[in-house]
Amino acid sequence: MSLLEFKLPDIGEGVMEGEIVNWLVEPGQDVREDDPMVEVMTDKATVTIGAPKTGTIQEVRAAVGDVVPVGSIIVTLATNGAGAAEPAPVAAAPAPAPAPTPAPAPAPAAKTKSVGDGPAATAVGDIKETLPGTGFFGGHKKTEKMGSAAPAPSGDHFDPKPLATPATRKLARDLEVDLRHVPGSGPKGRVTKDDVKAFADGGAAAAPASAPAAAPAQARGVPATKIEAPSAAQTALEERTPFVGVRRKIAERMQHTKNTAAHFTFVEECDVGKLKELRARMKPAAEAAGVKLTFLPFLVKASVAALKRHAVLNSALDETTNELVYRKYYNIGIAASTDRGLMVPVVKDADRKSILEIAQEINRLGAAAKEGKIAPDDLAGSTFTITSLGKDGGLFATPILNHPEVGILGVHQIKQKPVVRDGSIEIGEVMLLSLSFDHRIVDGHVGAAFAYDIIGYLEDPDRLFLEMA
Repeated sequence: MSLLEFKLPDIGEGVMEGEIVNWLVEPGQDVREDDPMVEVMTDKATVTIGAPKTGTIQEVRAAVGDVVPVGSIIVTLATNGAGAAEPAPVAAAPAPAPAPTPAPAPAPAAKTKSVGDGPAATAVGDIKETLPGTGFFGGHKKTEKMGSAAPAPSGDHFDPKPLATPATRKLARDLEVDLRHVPGSGPKGRVTKDDVKAFADGGAAAAPASAPAAAPAQARGVPATKIEAPSAAQTALEERTPFVGVRRKIAERMQHTKNTAAHFTFVEECDVGKLKELRARMKPAAEAAGVKLTFLPFLVKASVAALKRHAVLNSALDETTNELVYRKYYNIGIAASTDRGLMVPVVKDADRKSILEIAQEINRLGAAAKEGKIAPDDLAGSTFTITSLGKDGGLFATPILNHPEVGILGVHQIKQKPVVRDGSIEIGEVMLLSLSFDHRIVDGHVGAAFAYDIIGYLEDPDRLFLEMA
């Protein structure tokens, strides 16, 4: 019997640290080689790391929520073979990018497999670390240390997307340092702990080695909220769970979106009686093809048709270059509820797909998301997003943008309401649409015109077939 000290493996893609999201084993538990052992979230993806050998878990050395550097011991196992201090590198799920770079092949000492949720995503989009739109006004800010009167380094360095490890970011939060003002001396301009300490002491950090890469953008220098302790009797009625992993990523992404874009929401009614009739006529043919036909494919087609009329709604602001990027491809994100939170699978090239093909793709993506088997590439690259609560859609809402997109469509319940047709009051099938826009990019009358174009296609859906590319 020997003791194997298992270290957090090199997951590839430049990842240096990982957050422990969930332990699937506990001390004293017997495991076989490749049994799921721990879930680790990195800036790239969430992976499940299997047991390197058959044995018994002796000690878990990292708690849920801990950010652990690659190469640190996270668990020890009692095995029958010779102990190993360090596993070979393993492959992680690829980063959410249109053309992901292949990761190294897994080594037998520690196999890793994706848990399927890929990058965390919410109704505000998939959580990516490299996005246009993260510092348009940053270049005009003065260099300063957040929350402190200590002098800032000489010069006016400002990087809206500083590259730093989670441990360095934690140190910056503890020292109340705004990382955006700290020049990085590490590889590719990475901000190191020494850079942060030098900045906190009022000195200038070393000059960056090269242009910094993108890193998670989130609020810095904001005091953390502390919940006041209740009475002893109430404390016994509380339950605390770690705010880690996907849910924390969702919170960071949503907060960044709200802090960046200037939201405004436009709400209008839509009489979808003809759309309901069209769907009812097409359902048997769709079912014969093995496809579940919902209203979403029609909403996707209507949105694409309206986006072609209003190119600015399919754009994104690249704040690093102060350029508005007009996308001439149409990738529509569809918010989907899963056990891990809201994700936004993406229907790629929706303008080139038929209603039936879009329905097939939505069904495939939705099933993969709910089963935890969706690929990271299926969560990346959206240019416009549709979010629907289905039967729980309520009256209307104010959807949060999927940054860096400049528009999002919220779809609500279809309800029978009185409508006026040719001077007569009739019972209509009415659905409210809530559209949010980035007011920095989209003027009010443009957003309204875009909304009415979508409504026009939904109220007269035959136009979708007449104008289909």
